[in-house]
Amino acid sequence: MNPTLLIVDDEKNTREGLRASLEDSFEVYVAADIAGALGVLEREEVDLVLTDLRLGGEDGMQLIDRVLEAAHPPVVLMMTAYGSVDAAVEAMRRGAYDFVTKPVNIDRLEILLHRALRSRTTEKEVVELKKQVEKRFGLERLIGESGVMQEVYDTVKQVAPTRATVLIQGESGTGKELVAQAIHALSERPKLKFVTVHCAALSPQLLESELFGHEKGAFTGAIERRIGRFEQANGGTLFLDEIGEIDQATQVKLLRVLGEERSFERVGGNSPIKVDVRLVAATNRDLAKMVEDGKFREDLFFRLSVVPLTLPPLRVRMEDVPLLVNAFLKAFALDNGKPVRELTSDAMQAILHYHWPGNVRELRTAMEHGVVMASGPKITLRDLPLSVRQPGSSQAVSRSRASVGWAAGRGDRLNLHVTEDRLISQALDETGGNVTASAKQLGISRRTLHRRLKEMRLADSA
Repeated sequence: MNPTLLIVDDEKNTREGLRASLEDSFEVYVAADIAGALGVLEREEVDLVLTDLRLGGEDGMQLIDRVLEAAHPPVVLMMTAYGSVDAAVEAMRRGAYDFVTKPVNIDRLEILLHRALRSRTTEKEVVELKKQVEKRFGLERLIGESGVMQEVYDTVKQVAPTRATVLIQGESGTGKELVAQAIHALSERPKLKFVTVHCAALSPQLLESELFGHEKGAFTGAIERRIGRFEQANGGTLFLDEIGEIDQATQVKLLRVLGEERSFERVGGNSPIKVDVRLVAATNRDLAKMVEDGKFREDLFFRLSVVPLTLPPLRVRMEDVPLLVNAFLKAFALDNGKPVRELTSDAMQAILHYHWPGNVRELRTAMEHGVVMASGPKITLRDLPLSVRQPGSSQAVSRSRASVGWAAGRGDRLNLHVTEDRLISQALDETGGNVTASAKQLGISRRTLHRRLKEMRLADSA
């Protein structure tokens, strides 16, 4: 199918002559004035617009402005009988691709039209590519190819472009916040704010102020007006994590924001504030059971769970573990500047046979621990946290610490380096391999801990 061209000229002979000259290469529409041109643009999908500068008593510049207001405007070229450089510059400043002078050289015009068409095609391809990149980004941080994860992806892609409230449920560490971010990234408002509130971290009074803001003098310490998270997220997405922890009074106020009014009042205020916010909530609690027990409002539960989405625990999608291991291994090896590339077979077997009560978050921590402790290009079984390599030994660390204290209490002679090594290993186990946190716990500098870890690896290899 030929590309479409709209010719706008108040002189009939000119527009019909151009139509006859160009209709072999283009599907040509014609109009004598701005109203006629806009009518064609409303009815037809037009690729190119060629308009005269003078349209009777109208100004072709006005048409350029109107045409380029469209979401996906055609490419515009200007014709002028006056050869005015000023007019040409003004037309291009307003967004015209180029201009031609009358009388029009058809050969040159056709070359110019095809060049303009290629420009529009390239622009459309760039826009489409950008959309694809943005769409991919929305889910790229979610790793897994299992059937249960494919269902999650399908739900996210289906609900994201809508305005529906989403309730994400699942055990701790399953990636609820990542899914909320993916919903926002794939929505119609990805460039607007994504605001997060961790509801369990705040007291009821602080949570109400955090969500809705407060007026100056609303309570002791309210020395100035505070804008709440709903106002901050206006136009974008508000993510309420651990929604099951909010108190009854806040539930009532939240219910009003989710109602038809879409409004609330700041703490200490009496003026309703309307907002346009996409709400995504998450919880690791059974809200339906909380409703039965009278701990969560049933009407709020229904408002929140317009689209419920449950994330599977890691233990039911163990086929995804190797993918997650590989992703975390690469990331932490790069972060720590270590040449760790893979796991030994016994280390991988330990990971595959572990129950992962902490889900993906626990696996991520275990891989960071393994990378930090690895002394070569492979993570060995010994490099993994004690809880992973010895399932069921959650009390092993405390028992080890107790044994150190018991030996010291007996007055037994202890090897200082062995004791240090044991304490360092305990600290790394407790912090999931986090060197900074371990150093703080041990009361030494991060540099000192790195030096001792290096010495421990050299001793192991001796």
